Amino acid sequence: MGVEIRGLGKFNQQMKSIPNLVSKAVESANEEIVELVRGDAESNLSSSVKHASGELVGSLKTEVATNGKGSSTGRVWTDKKTGIFREFGTGPNGEASQKDLPEGIHPVYTQTPWFFPVDSVDQDLTALYGIFKITIKGKEFYKTSGQPSRPWLYPALKSGTKDSEEIVKRHVTNRLRKGLR
Repeated sequence: MGVEIRGLGKFNQQMKSIPNLVSKAVESANEEIVELVRGDAESNLSSSVKHASGELVGSLKTEVATNGKGSSTGRVWTDKKTGIFREFGTGPNGEASQKDLPEGIHPVYTQTPWFFPVDSVDQDLTALYGIFKITIKGKEFYKTSGQPSRPWLYPALKSGTKDSEEIVKRHVTNRLRKGLR
């Protein structure tokens, strides 16, 4: 008595395609998660800035990189220094403010006040924030002890990734269903 297995060739092809299908699903899930984080970061910035040009919101960048072995890394970032200043604060005011920091992040803060030229900014910081002005040799400067932290990116990471397991599961399930037909 002989046994005949029909469709074994197709089955073997499908099994070989699974790693690639899962890798593509993880990458597309990561792209969705990165966009959720970016959207939350933009929302956090837009809702917490009173006097801004939108430059920081417009500077957000995203990237999803896959190593070809099923691992995918997503990033959301800005190359503007003001992003770091807002997230962690500056000077003694930043150090004293409450922050929810990722593990391993320990900012170091300048402890003394500093000055910067009034003409280096395009808004009156005394009128907006009550920042003290001083005149030195005929030139006006603002004197500051920094700004408190106003986290926007780390909270976006936490909120934007809270459903990441479900997003990955959905992408993998859909990709396998379509790819194994």
